[in-house]
Amino acid sequence: MPELPEVETVRRGLVPVVQGQKIQNVLVNRPDLRWPFPKDMGKRLSQQTIIMLRRRSKYLLADLSGGETLLIHLGMSGRILISGHPFGTFVTNHPSKKKHDHVILDFSNGARLTYNDPRRFGAMDIFETVKESQNRFLNHIGPEPLGNKFDASYFADAAKLRKSPIKNVLLDQRIVAGLGNIYVCEILYRTGISPKKKACDISKARLRKLVPHIREVLEEAIMAGGSSLRDFRQADGELGYFQHSFAVYAREGQSCPTLDCDGNIARVTQSGRSSFFCPKCQK
Repeated sequence: MPELPEVETVRRGLVPVVQGQKIQNVLVNRPDLRWPFPKDMGKRLSQQTIIMLRRRSKYLLADLSGGETLLIHLGMSGRILISGHPFGTFVTNHPSKKKHDHVILDFSNGARLTYNDPRRFGAMDIFETVKESQNRFLNHIGPEPLGNKFDASYFADAAKLRKSPIKNVLLDQRIVAGLGNIYVCEILYRTGISPKKKACDISKARLRKLVPHIREVLEEAIMAGGSSLRDFRQADGELGYFQHSFAVYAREGQSCPTLDCDGNIARVTQSGRSSFFCPKCQK
């Protein structure tokens, strides 16, 4: 599933193409994804201008001129691709419609946005922009890890109250928004903390040290265009490259990259997810 860096990468690729542009035509090819589409979604989007394209956690939010916001979640295999708009000196022609092209938006500048999702685990919703805090997808989400509200004191205080493993705490969207399995593994490696260690047993000093590493890993991943493991591609169709920088994720049995460490990367299952870490470096 795309995590914060992948969604932010898609947002940044879409902004210069669709922000400020009017949606001239909407084609909805099925009634639902993971859940039914909003009632009259095509009519509600048609002739609306995207005033601003934002990200909240792992969701894309397109604020529309009519006072509503379109929410998009990519799910497991969702992709948003742009065609018909110049990227640099090249123009990507509109491709022929594919089997899993479920929603297509044509814009006033000639660009086309296509939402393709083979597994249909994604989601779309439309809500009044002023009622964002009440939206069922967003009303439980904690502060953004790259925002000012997320700092060392906040995180240490929140995590110290939890008896669950620190890996689970970092994945809890109520505590911090947008973190997923890949990047949490990398963050814990850089901080030298085992994913199995209970959050309440970690000193506040060590918990505070997680915050700069969270920001560091996310910023590096965004600069690399995210991680392409299975389905993820950027808005222009390019792959992300952060997977080439993984220190521990998906490296079970390989040597730990830490200088002078003779340990090997191990894998354990936590709450149905694989955690990768070095048992010697991470305590």
